[in-house]
Amino acid sequence: MPALLRRAVPALALFAFSALATLPAAATGAPSSTATPNSTDPGYRFERGGWTYVHLEGTPAQIGFQHGSLLSAEIEDLLRVTQLESRHATKRNWQFYREAGRTMLWPHIDPEYQQELAGIAKGVQSKGGKADVWDIVALNGEMELSEYYVPWLDKKEKAAGAPKIKPEGRCSAFIATGSYTRGGKIVIAHNNWSSYAEGERWTVIFDIQPAKGHRMLVDGEPGVITSEDDFGVNAAGLMVTETTITQFEGWDSNGKPEFVRSRKALQYGGSIDEYVALIKDGNNGGYANDWLIGDRNSGEVAYLELGLKNTPLWRSKDGYFVSSNFPRDPDLIRTETDGFDPSNLGSSPNARRVTWEKKIAESKGRIDTEMAEKFMADHDDSYSGKTEADERSLCGHVDTVKRGVPEWEWAPYYPGGAVTGKVADSEMAAHLSFIGRAGHPCGEDFIAAPFLAAHPEYIYLKPILKDMKAGPWTQFAAGEKK
Repeated sequence: MPALLRRAVPALALFAFSALATLPAAATGAPSSTATPNSTDPGYRFERGGWTYVHLEGTPAQIGFQHGSLLSAEIEDLLRVTQLESRHATKRNWQFYREAGRTMLWPHIDPEYQQELAGIAKGVQSKGGKADVWDIVALNGEMELSEYYVPWLDKKEKAAGAPKIKPEGRCSAFIATGSYTRGGKIVIAHNNWSSYAEGERWTVIFDIQPAKGHRMLVDGEPGVITSEDDFGVNAAGLMVTETTITQFEGWDSNGKPEFVRSRKALQYGGSIDEYVALIKDGNNGGYANDWLIGDRNSGEVAYLELGLKNTPLWRSKDGYFVSSNFPRDPDLIRTETDGFDPSNLGSSPNARRVTWEKKIAESKGRIDTEMAEKFMADHDDSYSGKTEADERSLCGHVDTVKRGVPEWEWAPYYPGGAVTGKVADSEMAAHLSFIGRAGHPCGEDFIAAPFLAAHPEYIYLKPILKDMKAGPWTQFAAGEKK
């Protein structure tokens, strides 16, 4: 049975949200960039189940300030992680990322999110932190800058000795509806894959109540204005997640950052069509993903493969979509990936796809959130036929295998894999609620010291690599208090 803790969502919190969700937005005009947050701001935080729950509310400047002040220490800590990992992977220093954020990303960021980013920096500084707005912009954009812009730039400049950089495969996910699920509800689930150094810190639950747009409950990272692994629900009825497209190549310097588009799509999207239009608007090619989208109002689910040149969309009211970093569209594979091979069933994306298809077929009509939790914790390796925690299992443990993941330039025994799990159904989404597990969704712990002793090639990570302890499956809802 799943842990009792996550079933214990206070009824009062759900009632409180239901009342709040029916109120009109607090403000209809453009928020002022000079708004000054103060001690009466409604933001707060508490810890539970290995997660930090953070409530943010108000104008963009107020939401940003609350975010920065409540998570000041965690933001500065994540900046240290991001700086070390990006420098090691790309051979570019942090000033490069700050400058790229200032000159290339900032002009294409909507004013409300500029205000929010500036507010985060002010909030950090209010607690004695040193981060400024360009650190915060670079932190938000680092994933798309390091894995999409830098390879594009290296190629354009014909940089001698440039490192091999490929977008990291992030995540195992599915969404199902109709005859595939118990009671016909939409069920959605997602494992976030990342380096353990980053993933151990990717454990914030954000309850965001903006002055304009829809209230949102998402998981995320300190200092980042979008979920970034993009698991979330909004008050309009959308249920969203994604997984990264392996070996994607493409960048548009004049496009809008992905972290802005994904936040805006969840904040303002009220239907699948609206979400798709917003996430595609100004697409810069950064953080190219396969998007799984559900609308609890209609029971429909969709799958958007968001390349830069190819953006096919599939929809169903009685079906499912699975995703594990494999590109689906033949044209996108041919024109926008660096030789992705869908026939290589030993690769992590394809092996997990086989596992997904098998498990969904076997479970038709019975899929619910408890079954989704078991999927997220699964260690079946479809290629070897064994049950073992490795890079081919839905709950990934790349640190256990000599093979690594060459498609992402993850070397043998790379300390990365599944770092959180999240599940929800459409009934939970109606109350802005979902279930999450911090750490490996299977419940296994990662302990840094013995790993580094066994794998000294990763000693450069010692300043930032922490133990990653698995918490219980824990349910959260908008409006909760400690």
